[in-house]
Amino acid sequence: MAQMDLFGQQPAAAAGGSKDEYLALVDEVSEHDRRYYVDAAPTISDVEYDKLLKKLRELEAAHPDWAVTWSPTKRVGHAPISEFPKVTRAVAMLSLDNTYGHDDLREFHERVQKGLDGDSVMYSIEPKIDGFGIELTYKGGILALGATRGDGRIGEDVTQNVKTVRGVVLKLREPVDIVVRGEIYMTKAEFAAINAERAKAGEELFKNPRNTAAGTIKQMDPREVAKRPMRTILYEVVDGERYARGHAASLDYLTKLGLPTSPHNTRATDWDSLLAAVEAWQAKRDDLPYEVDGLVIKVDDFGQRAALGATSKFPRWAIAYKFPARQVTTHLLDLEPNIGRTGVVTPVAVLEPVDVSGTTVSRASVHNWDQVQRLGLSKGDRVLIEKAGEIIPQILGVTEKGPGPAFEAPKVCPVCGGPLEREEGKVALVCVNRLGCPAQLLGAIEFFASRGQMNIDGLGEKVVQQLVGANLVKDVADLFILKADDVAELERFADQSAKNLVAAIAKAKETATFSRLLAALGIAHVGNVIAKPIAQKYGKLSALREVAKAKDSEAFVAELEEIDGVGDTIALAIDRFLRDPHVQVVLDKLGERGLDPAEPVVVASDGPLVGKTFVVTGTLSKPRADVQKMIEAAGGKVAGSVSKKTSYLVAGAETGKTKLEAAEKHGVTVIDEAGLDALLNA
Repeated sequence: MAQMDLFGQQPAAAAGGSKDEYLALVDEVSEHDRRYYVDAAPTISDVEYDKLLKKLRELEAAHPDWAVTWSPTKRVGHAPISEFPKVTRAVAMLSLDNTYGHDDLREFHERVQKGLDGDSVMYSIEPKIDGFGIELTYKGGILALGATRGDGRIGEDVTQNVKTVRGVVLKLREPVDIVVRGEIYMTKAEFAAINAERAKAGEELFKNPRNTAAGTIKQMDPREVAKRPMRTILYEVVDGERYARGHAASLDYLTKLGLPTSPHNTRATDWDSLLAAVEAWQAKRDDLPYEVDGLVIKVDDFGQRAALGATSKFPRWAIAYKFPARQVTTHLLDLEPNIGRTGVVTPVAVLEPVDVSGTTVSRASVHNWDQVQRLGLSKGDRVLIEKAGEIIPQILGVTEKGPGPAFEAPKVCPVCGGPLEREEGKVALVCVNRLGCPAQLLGAIEFFASRGQMNIDGLGEKVVQQLVGANLVKDVADLFILKADDVAELERFADQSAKNLVAAIAKAKETATFSRLLAALGIAHVGNVIAKPIAQKYGKLSALREVAKAKDSEAFVAELEEIDGVGDTIALAIDRFLRDPHVQVVLDKLGERGLDPAEPVVVASDGPLVGKTFVVTGTLSKPRADVQKMIEAAGGKVAGSVSKKTSYLVAGAETGKTKLEAAEKHGVTVIDEAGLDALLNA
């Protein structure tokens, strides 16, 4: 059988030449890519380029052992992956402190001058692209790693996806080791073209270029990423002092290597020139082909940067000057309650359509009903709105009162008529009819089937919508009586795909444990971690329900609170859930359909963590579920919240203040991931 190239074409019989000629052709095509995507100054026609690329493919098809990883043909993407590996970087990607006005900017300038003892300072002023942060690592001039920002210290390895981005150079002009940072983005025109195609196909439109780029680069299938038009601009060299004395010179070095940098960067040498540059940018922000939400202002000299240093979150030598959000006024036509998956009832403003930042806005969240009262909203009010962060529309206030009555918070769920409750100390109104509220049904089923819960393969959002829309599923229990013949009648389903879905549901039923079922039910505050000790105590859902029936709420809650990690909030939520009549109907149906799995009995091993209880929080170098398995394999227990029974709090990056305060209160030892490794290896 004739060998085929990457695009399914049979190569020309005359494909020959030497490997040196092949490598020269790789460099030639790569250079044309640079001129087109980086410099925006192509030197050959599209027809000539296509001929060179075709010849390159033919050579690789005829001599597959010649193919190099930096070949332009490799941008089509590789096979899908299951998850992104974590990357721990030596130099953290710190956030930037924000400033929103001239007074704040002057304070930054004065702090810089004070930190440098009055020495003169040069600023670099760069448009802040509204894109997706990325870090690229080159080894010997070859792209070795592309990593997301993550929490700054730990990101995700998205190298295969990054390679499909045309502006990302796969091989530098010099064989250097260098780490650079920048933004992946879409131009306004490319984003509009994507949405135009989606509109033709009847698909939901993307919200904005930034979210589209971020969602694309984190897809698991690089072949899908390759279909989206994305570009990159690099704005920082890690350890830049190795290559130049100052920031601007280091960016010039990147240009020399063939990497894309912004042609719009400017400089300022004092307060007056800095202020003039900022004011000039306010007027021309819309002239750029991509979205910008402000400016990044940096001290240029690396020596001065070192002298200024950084806080734990922000460098003291840089700041983000955010452009004022665009604000407009329009009429408030109505206020609709929206019920989400967790039952939170959120007020959504229905607005007279108005253009904001190039998009038409007709709805805006008002966050909660306390905010409605604070703003004093009434039907027909003229309201001031803006796009927070240039993305989310929000109401800032009332500019002119309307004739209608004031809006009040609902007393019952507007969909199911069930009671609404507000947890102590919180502002959200919640419909507690978790499994019996139609508004929560789609989200409840999707969550029930998701990975980490019941893990039903193929039961995603669109399939759930079809099943509910066809009246085949009215609650999660109905999943377990689905017939392949009924599913096959749905749009885009064939006999085999219908059988596959029913088989996946059957498999989930067979492999389920009580703890996974308990977490999948969506009880407030009960996730996978806290479900484990509850499941180990009661063994089965039916047993837990029998105990709840045999005791009054006070006694049942007190019993639950004896379980490690279960406090009064969690115990009350479980009690309320199990006593809800709508929930009881669904749980009865689950039992009738054979879904009452047992929890495997955990026998303490002779591992180093026997008798120890851990709470794991923050961002770690591996998924939290994997860390939990490691602890349990070594004989330890994992709890969901810190209590006096907790032995160690394993705190990763961005650990919340609440857990740290709880650890201090109860005298719990706080360790990092390295500390856990030491205990595991003891």
